[in-house]
Amino acid sequence: MPPIIAAPAAAAASSDQAAIATFLDRHWARPLAAQGRVPDGFSAVEASLAPADCGSCHVEQYRDWQTALHARAMGPGLMGQLVEMDPAAREQHQECIRCHAPLAEQADALVAEIAAAKPASPGKTGLPSSLHAQGVVCAACHVRSQQRSGPPRRDRSAPDAMQQALLPHAGFVATTAFEDSRFCSACHQFQPDEYALNGKLLENTYEEWKSSRHAREGRSCQSCHMPERRHLWRGIHDPEMVRSGVDFAIENGDLRGAVVHAVLHVRNSGTGHYFPTYVTPRLIAEIEQLASDGLAVPGTRVEHVIQRQVPLDLGSEIADTRLPPDGELRLLYERPRHRAAVALVYRLRAEPDEFYARFYRALLADDSIAKGRRLLRTALEQAESSAFVVYEERRELPEP
Repeated sequence: MPPIIAAPAAAAASSDQAAIATFLDRHWARPLAAQGRVPDGFSAVEASLAPADCGSCHVEQYRDWQTALHARAMGPGLMGQLVEMDPAAREQHQECIRCHAPLAEQADALVAEIAAAKPASPGKTGLPSSLHAQGVVCAACHVRSQQRSGPPRRDRSAPDAMQQALLPHAGFVATTAFEDSRFCSACHQFQPDEYALNGKLLENTYEEWKSSRHAREGRSCQSCHMPERRHLWRGIHDPEMVRSGVDFAIENGDLRGAVVHAVLHVRNSGTGHYFPTYVTPRLIAEIEQLASDGLAVPGTRVEHVIQRQVPLDLGSEIADTRLPPDGELRLLYERPRHRAAVALVYRLRAEPDEFYARFYRALLADDSIAKGRRLLRTALEQAESSAFVVYEERRELPEP
């Protein structure tokens, strides 16, 4: 028989979870409503939705945000597509900006830019000056109806009514919803009735995490992607973040005979979701023989693609070779030893924007694309330059 004292604790936890769910349902009701009338007594900075104004007080958060992909969520690839749309096609815009620039005020600014057919110019920070072009701004997560909200302070306290009156922008509403993975799922999880391939939602990161040991062990999305509350959101584009989530091991096997035998193990040891979680990145594990000049010996490579492979029209799933949490790839190498080979190299390469690169090439091959062509060329250059080597190790081959 369970202890009687456990019932009140369980009831309180259930009540807290329900309160968080209620808050998030209201907080992320799409499309987001306009902020409305500015409260009396607010200064221009207090009323502003611009990240630079938030950064006048929240210096560290703003500095981190400037380096994050959230600040570039409305990059040239997305803007190159949006400027081709009808300015009045707000529902069509929302298919993209509901996550990439979710504020109602950003939607209005986007309409104005498309109508003017003039891309936003960079501000003093090097980031675009227009609110919509700055992507996932501070207010996208923290401001609704001119009211600021966020997690409790580090000591778990929250301002009382008297303190609120003395704080800038009338203080903030404290809620643990900001520490809950469901907060992130508003953009990083499709709903059950949304787009799926082969019975799997196209965006399924939250559910992948939810079914992993990371969720059972109490590690939220924020614990990895916002360590110490840093507004960094590092992911597949960051080499160190990727390396921190994957373990590698090598089996040398038989390297002396006419046939080289070796194995590379790639294990998703620390990523709380599939590796990678979305359809846009591609990772390639490979083993090949090297000549004395350090160059690969042609015809000796063995590779395995780690990716959810889909065509550009997203009409089917070609293959899904991603690694689930704690999943492992065992890449077996069995190839004749080339007479010029002196070493083996084991490698994992990341192409974070592989799908985007294919997609932008296809758009640029379409002669009907006009307004967004310059932006799409820039996006393609960025996508093609995002590749990096996650892991590489060279092992010398013994003398024959």
